[in-house]
Amino acid sequence: MSETVIENAEFTGLSAIVTGGAAGIGLATAALLAGRGARVACLDLVPEVPAPLTGIRADVADDESVRAAVAQAAETFGGLDILVNNAGIGAQGTIEDNPDEEWRRVHEVNVLGIVRTTRAALPHLRRSAHAAIVNTCSVAATAGLPNRALYSATKGAVLALTRACAADLVRDGIRVNCVNPGTVDTPWIGRLLAAAPDPEAERAALRARQPTGRLVAPEEVAAAIAYLAGPLAGGTTGTDLAVDGGMAGLRVRPT
Repeated sequence: MSETVIENAEFTGLSAIVTGGAAGIGLATAALLAGRGARVACLDLVPEVPAPLTGIRADVADDESVRAAVAQAAETFGGLDILVNNAGIGAQGTIEDNPDEEWRRVHEVNVLGIVRTTRAALPHLRRSAHAAIVNTCSVAATAGLPNRALYSATKGAVLALTRACAADLVRDGIRVNCVNPGTVDTPWIGRLLAAAPDPEAERAALRARQPTGRLVAPEEVAAAIAYLAGPLAGGTTGTDLAVDGGMAGLRVRPT
């Protein structure tokens, strides 16, 4: 049997939920998991996804919505093995620039969204022989980025929450890890660039701050998520995996 066939069958028989699974990193992750054999439910506000993915409407800022969506996915698949907490929203500004309401709104999605979905999924994950949770964090959790105080605060919380949950759940056989993407070429970044006074100059600046000199592709983050979620990562928990083009760890001389 070839290595490719083994890889493509890695998730056969497993069921996964991906929040924010209808676009960007979430859709790339859902498609990759499905391509390797998993049954995948994409939870999203607008859950329009291609076959064989299953779209389920959910608002991670609403507990009742999350519980209903997770229950529906588990019932449809006959269980749940993998949870990818990917849903999130961005924010710009220094600590002075956003009112309290915006701080609460972004924390509701980026932090409490993970709490709600994980809490709803745990009864199902505890019954799985292969249980894994992967949270989408950010380089903003490990590097100080200008004009990102609110967003960075939420992602710092996600990193700490990942490690705490890994410690709490290790005896239940549930692994918990996160990925820390750099600047990823997603629809959100596209909207950010479109609103800039000089979109091309802003895109060039975003590329330049990553040592690789380019934006990260959603598929590259998806590959890291799939690794952490997969059976071959059975010895890995409480870990954050950077997919940031070297942004957090490298100090290269500018060209």
